[in-house]
Amino acid sequence: SVEGRAWSFSWRSVLSYLLPVLVVCALIAAWEIGVRIDNTPRWFLPKPSDVAKELVESRHLLWGHTKTTLQEMLVGLAIAFMLGIVLAVAIVASQVIERAIYPLVIASQAIPIIALAPILLVWFGYGLTPKVIVVVLTCFFPIVVATVGGLRAVDSDAIALLRSMGASRWQVMRIVRIPSALPSLLAGTRIAAAWSVIGAIVGEWVGASSGLGYLMTRSASQFQTPRLYAAVAIAACLGIGLFCIVSLIERLAMP
Repeated sequence: SVEGRAWSFSWRSVLSYLLPVLVVCALIAAWEIGVRIDNTPRWFLPKPSDVAKELVESRHLLWGHTKTTLQEMLVGLAIAFMLGIVLAVAIVASQVIERAIYPLVIASQAIPIIALAPILLVWFGYGLTPKVIVVVLTCFFPIVVATVGGLRAVDSDAIALLRSMGASRWQVMRIVRIPSALPSLLAGTRIAAAWSVIGAIVGEWVGASSGLGYLMTRSASQFQTPRLYAAVAIAACLGIGLFCIVSLIERLAMP
């Protein structure tokens, strides 16, 4: 019946969201039990309950460092998004620009970010700027590559129709190519959103006075392992949360 199919579909949807949560809970429970049975030292591998306790007791400290990392992620991702779109449109619109810029875009990923971070630190100091640049360098590549692919994977008949009606190159780009490239653009942005936390943490590892990456290195050197794990957990949640926000925007933009 229709009601039976609807109930089955609803249950399947709930299960698809519930299953990952159950797997994570099972892993955490196994971790907790294993550490208790083995009597592992707290400084070596804390129990999940120790990490949860640290999250509560040090919430003000953790929140202050989280705000710094989140700011770096959001600013860097926003700049990478705009830069990625501009570069992708320019690459597709002009073969000269493609030959000049596209190889540099690809070559930029051959240099490890961890090697560039100290150079940026020397140039721009310990403030927000070098961390944002690291995030931009980490995030713009998947946006550019995905958007270029989307701009080129359009219906050739639609382009031929517009050109037969006297449309300019920019009109073809605006009416056909950019709307068709939205799925690819947002797919690349989802990847970049997950990577943004990596760029921010790497930038803070090299040199910072605040942020989750700075807190991780300080906690590790002081053997405050529960705080280290708490910072790692928050960083993971930031990346997952930003990924989910971009996915929600994709659903709203392309229902």
